[in-house]
Amino acid sequence: MLAKAEERKPQKGGGKKRRHPGEDGDGRERKRRGGEKGEKGQGDGGRKRLDALSVGYFRRVGERLTEGFEDNEEREMFVENVLTEVKGKATLVAMDQTGSITLQRLLPLSSPDQVGEVLAELAGELGSELKAVSCDRCGGHVVESAVRQMSRWMESSQKEPSATTEEEEEEETCGALEAQVLSFSQVVRDNCAEFLKHVHGSHVVRTLLHVLAGCLGPARTDARPGAKERNVATQLTDFEIPTSFWYELKSLTEALMDNVNLSVTDAAASAVFQAMLTVCHRKRPKLCKQLVKRIMEYLTSRGAAPGVSPLLVFLKDQSSSRLIETIIQLAHKSLLRDLYKNHLKGQLVDLALHPIANFPIQRLTAASAKYKLFLTLFDELIQGVEAVLAAGHMGVIVQLAESCAESEEKQEELIQCLLRAFHCAEPGSRHVSCLPLFMSLLTYEVYYRSDTAEGSTQTEVPLSSICYHGSRLVQALAKFKERSLLLSSLRTLSPADLLTLACDPSGSHVLQALITTSSDKGRGKILKRLEGQFVQMACSRLGSRVLEAVWNSASVSHRQSIAQELVSSESQLRADQFARHVWGKFALSHFIHRRAHWQEIQTGESKKRKLFSDILE
Repeated sequence: MLAKAEERKPQKGGGKKRRHPGEDGDGRERKRRGGEKGEKGQGDGGRKRLDALSVGYFRRVGERLTEGFEDNEEREMFVENVLTEVKGKATLVAMDQTGSITLQRLLPLSSPDQVGEVLAELAGELGSELKAVSCDRCGGHVVESAVRQMSRWMESSQKEPSATTEEEEEEETCGALEAQVLSFSQVVRDNCAEFLKHVHGSHVVRTLLHVLAGCLGPARTDARPGAKERNVATQLTDFEIPTSFWYELKSLTEALMDNVNLSVTDAAASAVFQAMLTVCHRKRPKLCKQLVKRIMEYLTSRGAAPGVSPLLVFLKDQSSSRLIETIIQLAHKSLLRDLYKNHLKGQLVDLALHPIANFPIQRLTAASAKYKLFLTLFDELIQGVEAVLAAGHMGVIVQLAESCAESEEKQEELIQCLLRAFHCAEPGSRHVSCLPLFMSLLTYEVYYRSDTAEGSTQTEVPLSSICYHGSRLVQALAKFKERSLLLSSLRTLSPADLLTLACDPSGSHVLQALITTSSDKGRGKILKRLEGQFVQMACSRLGSRVLEAVWNSASVSHRQSIAQELVSSESQLRADQFARHVWGKFALSHFIHRRAHWQEIQTGESKKRKLFSDILE
């Protein structure tokens, strides 16, 4: 997934990924030591510290966990010993940087009952202490890790022998961890506003919502550092939940809705509401529909200038716009129609030009693709394509193309509009230049360094400046019913340009999309242009992937000509780290020594592929 040029800056405490306490190394530690005396930050001012001896112990525990265990018995004994050391000072351990990291690693190895005991100690006698731990930059991670262990609830209840009486069975099913999670949810309900606005506490509430709904994503500490989060759908895993969670989720959402005003003014709170809607949409669709309706009623009831919808203000705000994006993604047809008709009609181009509001417009364009509403949106947005391009909000244009491909509507109109926007519509001889222009997002005059827009002044320019959004645009256009313009433009590229395209991080996706979606005849013409480049493609990290994709969609005769060229450089291919995989996957040793057998296998694969494509069609 490539870097996005127009990526919005992560919002504070919301879309921004909180750093794991251990990520900053010595710099973070020095900062902590320096700030101990006068520090009054959220949940970190003037608290007791874990003594140096204990810190050393938990560091050694962490090292032992890294080594692993020979069997379950050894692991269980180790976990039990460490938890014995934690007992009586769980809060201090959880709120210490080293102790926090160690506990987060230890809790998944503990039994749910052991996790429940840790959570009970963190909560204190009345449960009130859990708020301070949850809102601590280290303790919050421990509480999250503990709550997440509820996903193993069904595993533990299946392993344990069934109780002798119904009463005991009920008691066993309602284990210590379940009781503590419910108790924690009560603490959150009682202190909703504080949790929602807290940079660390809000993360814990999001995890709690996921657990109560019965679906979890990967732990935040497992995520790849520096990974872009936007537009990447988090993979959620469903798990069984006790009946009590079903009712508790409803109670928690009610408490959150009492603070709906925070969702539009506070970044951390907005992120919690987004999580609430996402998990409810997945597991409690009726509840989600009610929540969406109530949030929209709140948003549209706020005061604004006469005749101006308050949504236009919220769409331009960093926090509330993200919440509206989530609502649009989860909305049903009637809500989308109402949103456009009563609030956004006539405003789409202005919003698409706004640095923040253009993102909700992208979501609306995507969500409307399967409804007739898309035709209305398209007719309004198409008027501002050149202005949107000039503003650099390419996500809007790419989404417009993707929605045209999905709906199979307005495709020709968009192509003609893009040709005009990139100044290659007139004269007709410029049409064949469209592919390099779309991929580089440069107009004809800029790309070909021409001072005049009249006549064709095209000179031979090596392919360059392929950008991420240009690649995405062409990939969307490659899904259109009529692709002849793109394919004609591709066939005018020199073999050297095609090699550049195949080995470029963004361009390789374009070449793969155009070749694999072509007919056998069209694919043959492109492969003819690529002759002499297959060896270099095979020796490239990206080019080898394109070559494999081409191979998988190629006919037997095309495979034969590719193989013929590759085997002439056997020693080079076998020695290259990427090409040697190509050599094995294409069975090129068979091609050299057992040609008839190779031919037989390829023919069989070709027939099988054709059979499956016929069934799918």
